[in-house]
Amino acid sequence: MSFESWAAFTAASAILLVIPGPTILLVVSYALGQGWRTALPMALGVALGDFTAMTLSMLGIGALLAASATIFTLLKIIGTGYLIWLGVKLFRAGGTLKAEPRADAAPAIRMTAHAWLVTALNPKSITFFVAFLPQFLDRHADFLTQMLVFEATFLTLAFANALAYAIVASRARNLMRNPKAIRAVNRTGGTLLVGAGIATLAMRSAN
Repeated sequence: MSFESWAAFTAASAILLVIPGPTILLVVSYALGQGWRTALPMALGVALGDFTAMTLSMLGIGALLAASATIFTLLKIIGTGYLIWLGVKLFRAGGTLKAEPRADAAPAIRMTAHAWLVTALNPKSITFFVAFLPQFLDRHADFLTQMLVFEATFLTLAFANALAYAIVASRARNLMRNPKAIRAVNRTGGTLLVGAGIATLAMRSAN
């Protein structure tokens, strides 16, 4: 695995994580209702959930890679289209973040478990990773090494992103309810996603 592949994966992951999804909505809901104390347990639950979904996805990808190089290549092509579709959908999304404050006081372990369940058991998470990860894998390099590096990178970013959202939501609540701010995040993320998909397609065509 080259440094360029890792850097591209890191950049794309950072873009994707910043985009508000079901997990971030849950993090923001707890933070709006209960403040900064929710940040660490929620971030930990998100990281554990992503670890679960990502590991299951990587194991499936590894099986496909071992079975057929053609199927793996086809998966990468489909994944590129999926990234572009996600970008277009995100760009057209509205400017509201539908996260209602959770006033029910929950212990840290329950918040962590809730974040883990929402992240890990969402079928879209596994589908996303199956479409996303192959774009950066080198089928000629050691698969286990790539799996460990990509998982460690993504989980570090996921933890930091969830922690940041929780802190911002607890301290700058008006920002989380500002349609202009959310619209800007959606449009920027959507544009970058489409760009990442097109760049991936262009690099594949050049090889």
